Amino acid sequence: MQPITVYCKHTSSRLVYVLDWVFNDVFKCGYRLTLSEPDVAELPFFISYGTILPGALYIPDAGLLWEQKIVPQTVDFGSWKGIPVLYSTDAANGLPFDFFSSVFYFLSRYEEYYDYTPDKHGRYPAEESILFKNDLLSRPIIDEWLLELYKLLKVHVSQLTLEPFAYQPTYDIDIAFSYKHKGLVRTTGAYLKALLRGNLNSLVERSKVLFGGDTDPFDCFNWLKDLHAKADVLPVYFMLAALRTTAYDKNISPTNPAMQSLIRELASEGRVRLHPSYFSTEATVFKQEKDMLEEITGGSISSSRQHYIRMRLPDTYRALIDRGITDDWSMGYGASIGFRAGTSRPFYWFDLESGAQTMLRVHPFCFMDSTAHYELGLSADEAFKRLEEMSRLVQKVKGCLVTVFHNFSLGSEEEWKGWNEYYKEFLITVSKKAKSAMRT
Repeated sequence: MQPITVYCKHTSSRLVYVLDWVFNDVFKCGYRLTLSEPDVAELPFFISYGTILPGALYIPDAGLLWEQKIVPQTVDFGSWKGIPVLYSTDAANGLPFDFFSSVFYFLSRYEEYYDYTPDKHGRYPAEESILFKNDLLSRPIIDEWLLELYKLLKVHVSQLTLEPFAYQPTYDIDIAFSYKHKGLVRTTGAYLKALLRGNLNSLVERSKVLFGGDTDPFDCFNWLKDLHAKADVLPVYFMLAALRTTAYDKNISPTNPAMQSLIRELASEGRVRLHPSYFSTEATVFKQEKDMLEEITGGSISSSRQHYIRMRLPDTYRALIDRGITDDWSMGYGASIGFRAGTSRPFYWFDLESGAQTMLRVHPFCFMDSTAHYELGLSADEAFKRLEEMSRLVQKVKGCLVTVFHNFSLGSEEEWKGWNEYYKEFLITVSKKAKSAMRT
């Protein structure tokens, strides 16, 4: 297949970053960037960025990709084929918006470098984002643009392909067990707290689990294993391996033999990755947790997802790179559901301050159970209706759907009643659709 030629009067690291992602990573057709107008004079088709030329697909240039500093952007919304677009123009030819600048604005998370008031966990609030403000957060808006561009290019490049829809279930194991393996001090304290509050149901349930042989309400791991086998999917487990208990880090210590056994069991079924603790911003804490998880699994750990989705650009991503992480799965919101970067597809992080692409690969997620339940107050039925709608959109644009669930929401705790049945049906159905998409 001949690579697509892109003509522009000049180049920049920002432009190359977008071209690499669109034509190498997404369309997988390759591209050739030329700054010479005579070089494209005889071509039957090419893309011209910023200049209207005969035979070219014209994409207007809004100027973002040539800037060196980070300055608040005035973004004009418009419409293209019924899809909302940024950097809109009234160009009569070609695309009616700067596609390349729009992609860069979202993938670089440009708006997260503006001044803002962090939430209680130090996070960038979804309410500050342009997608939230325009009621577009639940749509993979970049992927919608990509699909329409693909259709345009396919007319001229018949060999062009677009990878099929994919689904990746992931799990954050923050608290592996509700009652078991907590140790004498924590268990005694829990009993005393329940007594003082007069919570007899908790006392009875805890005693049945610890002394009567009942299954721990958070222990759904065998159920998940059977579900994954039935659906023929490979899960990813992000394991909180905090070496000290805090108000935010309540998992069983990874030094506990029962916890180590669980980690090895999950690693034999799927992939175990790191869920850095709330206070792992300290380099020594992060290293201890990573080293411990590697020792237990017997393999190298290079993927992680931030606990509480506690991240701030560019500091968090720079720290992850320094600590040997190559793949981050934190690109979503802890207090809202939807597509934080406007896409369901993975991409490399562009360090906006240094002006360079990094080798940190970012895997966006659009739905987390605890966010839907605790932050948005959705019932199981309401939550899965929202998830199914986003899933349909991702399937339509042939993207990659990533979901985040916790073992506690899929167990037998009364608070989460019904969630596991909804999830079972959802996972089996969506996995079948992903496999069907791969065959066609």
